[in-house]
Amino acid sequence: MAKMTFASVYPHYITKVESKGRTKEELHQVIEWLTGFDQKKLEELIEQKATFESFFQNAKLNPNAQLITGVICGYRIEEIESPLTKQVRYLDKLVDELAKGRKMEKILRTA
Repeated sequence: MAKMTFASVYPHYITKVESKGRTKEELHQVIEWLTGFDQKKLEELIEQKATFESFFQNAKLNPNAQLITGVICGYRIEEIESPLTKQVRYLDKLVDELAKGRKMEKILRTA
């Protein structure tokens, strides 16, 4: 997972959320909440073909990220020991919640 590039997964995130009636802008809002990366920085990271390892090394993880719990890809997030794997699964979980139509304030752990 560490050597996988964010750029290789990003188009799948867009397809997933757009196929469920959500927008690329909402996806960017979710990614920015988790990582602190605005759209310009995201584009740079995609262009650089940043690995997930470097992607999350440069992120300023939201202090509420630990509130992201549940099962994603068959794994319970709270039980994942590898910090990088946990961070990638946080992102997967947020994208999944967005695609499932969850309210943005719930996704961003503000309510």
